[in-house]
Amino acid sequence: MKTSQLLYDPVIHKLKLLEEDDVTPLLDELTTPEKPTIVGFLNQHGYNLIQQDKRARRHFLQVNYLLRDGIGIKLACSLNGLEPGANLNGTDFIPALIDHALQSEQSERYQLFAMGTCEPWTEEGANALFGDRDFHAIDGFQPTERYLEFVEEHLEPGKIPLIVMGMGMPRQEEVAVKLQRQLKRPALMVCGGAILDFAAQRFNRAPAAFRKIGMEWAYRLLMEPRRLFARYVIGIPQFFYYIVRNGRDSQVAIREQGAYDRKS
Repeated sequence: MKTSQLLYDPVIHKLKLLEEDDVTPLLDELTTPEKPTIVGFLNQHGYNLIQQDKRARRHFLQVNYLLRDGIGIKLACSLNGLEPGANLNGTDFIPALIDHALQSEQSERYQLFAMGTCEPWTEEGANALFGDRDFHAIDGFQPTERYLEFVEEHLEPGKIPLIVMGMGMPRQEEVAVKLQRQLKRPALMVCGGAILDFAAQRFNRAPAAFRKIGMEWAYRLLMEPRRLFARYVIGIPQFFYYIVRNGRDSQVAIREQGAYDRKS
């Protein structure tokens, strides 16, 4: 694809795109944070949200490590002239990240938090993710300020808070950004969507064959058609509309910039 034909979407270009061999170094980097750090995931649903909500877009752009999740964003990367790399969906990546943190030399410095879904799934999901480690858990239906208070109430001196948020997009990104501003120490906030529900086995994962070909969304739609109808049946055509619209806008911007450069 020629340079003049490429899209330029700032959100897609913000993605940290990795090959499988790069994942372990990333885990090492994430589990030794030097400041409040946010890890998030961009999928087709998230992309739609940030086209519709300017505040959500700002919050996604403040995520420090935004990882590619799903076949739709793979396509968007290709259209932006980027190698899509590995599919790093949160349901697989987050447990690996937590295990890496809790097996590291700093494991005892971590203080564990789980925020999201509802009981008993919050507690059960946190137990599954954190094993026998102590943790603090709160459901996902509190006012935003309550989450900030909750962390402050339980923080211990010298500890690194590792906060798994399963509130769904874009709420979890908003809370993560506010926590990032509040915390004055190394911390790791992980925006995990339905991770607590999956960890608690409230929802079943798609079979490996679906996951391998990037069709986990289709399996989820089959299992929960009413809840996920808008996200996928309506959302996927919306996603392609936004991709085309952003492509058209980027071409206009490129042509205008070219005309300006020729005049100057």
